[in-house]
Amino acid sequence: MKAVVLAAGLASRLRPWTEQTPKCLLPIGGGTLLDRTLEAVETAGLRDVVLVTGYLEDQIRARVRERHGGLRVKFVRNAAYATTNNIYSLWLARGLVLEEGMLLLDSDILFDPGILSDLRRAGRPDVLAVKRGFALGEEEIKVEVDADRRVLAIGKHVPPDRAFGESIGIEIFSPSALSGLYRALENKVVREGAVDVFYEAAFQDWIDAGGTITAFDIGTRPAIEIDTIDDFRMAERDVLPLLPPLRT
Repeated sequence: MKAVVLAAGLASRLRPWTEQTPKCLLPIGGGTLLDRTLEAVETAGLRDVVLVTGYLEDQIRARVRERHGGLRVKFVRNAAYATTNNIYSLWLARGLVLEEGMLLLDSDILFDPGILSDLRRAGRPDVLAVKRGFALGEEEIKVEVDADRRVLAIGKHVPPDRAFGESIGIEIFSPSALSGLYRALENKVVREGAVDVFYEAAFQDWIDAGGTITAFDIGTRPAIEIDTIDDFRMAERDVLPLLPPLRT
């Protein structure tokens, strides 16, 4: 299995902080978001990483060389980072993961590294990490499930009163699931030209066509997606103190 980390975006909602620094390299707790993500990947027993970059990518490459030499990292460049969303970045990684399975992570999450090991031990080949226990609104990527926690719907369009919880941006896909998922991605990106939407749109198409992924409740393990300065400050205040320190 390979880890795929998506780190191409402009992060315009975090300006001025991201005018000279990519979001994943913003300093937090003695390191960066990327440091914490890659260290969590390594702790979970993975060594092969596909890192999709775009905005200020030279800084990201330099950070990986400096701090993460124990990982085998292949870089994929999203040259259209300014006009595309994470669906296109995920599409670009297709040639490197289809045969092996994928742990997919957004690069803007501050999370308990134990979540990755929990997902790998979940007993299901295809799982999606979900945070529960707080009020949901229109902004969150929400998940609706059936009685067996199989995902029926995913996206901001899911009504809060029907949602099991919020998808935090971490998923595991088996090789067999990836075959169907990348067909859905191809349809969205190539045939429909929908390159500026969230990848959950392709997840939904794949699910509607018979794909199965199970929601995994992360329980009390902390996690937060960082899109805005307010999110970042909340992450520092509420999540960082609950996490183990970086090793390096």
